[in-house]
Amino acid sequence: MPERQILLRALDNIGVDLRELEILYERYFSGMEKREPLRQREALQKRLRQFVNRRIMKTDLRFRYESLAARYHTYTGHWDRILRLMDEGRYERHTGAQRAALPVNPEKASQQNENESTYQQMLKAHQECSLGRPAPSRQQFDAYLAKQRSSLEKKFGGQKVEFRVVTEAGKPKITARPKKSPSTT
Repeated sequence: MPERQILLRALDNIGVDLRELEILYERYFSGMEKREPLRQREALQKRLRQFVNRRIMKTDLRFRYESLAARYHTYTGHWDRILRLMDEGRYERHTGAQRAALPVNPEKASQQNENESTYQQMLKAHQECSLGRPAPSRQQFDAYLAKQRSSLEKKFGGQKVEFRVVTEAGKPKITARPKKSPSTT
């Protein structure tokens, strides 16, 4: 098997193992796992170290390795910081039971889902139009929608509105219309 295929397969395996390690640490930090996944972390670190002094001639493979190594080192810094906070007693676990205890406003949750969907449409349209400026941030977008929603709901007599993203003249545009109320039969 050519060396490129061997390297590609090894880097693919490292990427999969890194993702599994992320999940294991999240489970540990949330309290689902009782032990830190040290064995898996050391095994992955050892596999990454094998490439340190290896000269990778293909630019795409070298870039892939460097990206994986950078991701691993970023995560280790994050994990070590959380572990230090846990040792100091300053880390608050975020478990599912704590989240379930918080009151949830279904209308607000629905509105957030709609905003997320509309924002994703905006990002996609912005990318397709290849505009020379960056897309609006999520905070700017949410603030704009909130302002428009309140003024349009007043205009439509308290009726809820829904937003869509359309492309006109090569630019993404947000349109609004009153929501159709569920028919009662």
